[in-house]
Amino acid sequence: MGENGQPQNTAQTDPVVSKPVTRAGMEIASPPEGSADTAAVDRRSFIKWLAVGWSAFAAVAAGYGALVMRFFFPNVLFEPKQSFRAGFPEEYEMDKVSERFKGKHGVWIIRDSEKIYALSTVCTHLGCTPNWLENDNKFKCPCHGSGFYKTGINFEGPAPRPLERFKVSLDDGGQIVVDKSKKFQQEKGEWSDPESYLVV
Repeated sequence: MGENGQPQNTAQTDPVVSKPVTRAGMEIASPPEGSADTAAVDRRSFIKWLAVGWSAFAAVAAGYGALVMRFFFPNVLFEPKQSFRAGFPEEYEMDKVSERFKGKHGVWIIRDSEKIYALSTVCTHLGCTPNWLENDNKFKCPCHGSGFYKTGINFEGPAPRPLERFKVSLDDGGQIVVDKSKKFQQEKGEWSDPESYLVV
């Protein structure tokens, strides 16, 4: 009992210390702002975004650099020569179609009793390559059935006009030179041009 007759509290008053209560499955609270962990996360995030930014800049710079280099080094198309030597006139048989240069140059060379001429192997319908049929004595297109005489004149199928001829001449050595850069069309009256055939 106390001095005033009051019951005396014998328990000592201890300071109250609060501790965080943790339970299984509960998320741990993120560290307060300004802590060392937050600074580390911010630094990592900054470095990551800096790397992404530099990568994007490098990609754009490389793209523009490629465009600039492309300007200084334009495409150059190397086309095959448009003229070639086709041997001597005596190498070609009378009334025969020579297919020696069909695959490489797209040209048939024909000799008749008066002249030698070079026909294009391109069908005048849709650009397929006809075949020379020796037994039928005609060129026949396998795509749509166009037919041409040995002279190149069309006579059957959808081809609207004759095959084209190329310029032929003799060089200083007496060889035939076929120049594919100059063509002659029968329907325009160009087969009468002396450059469209060789007199033999």
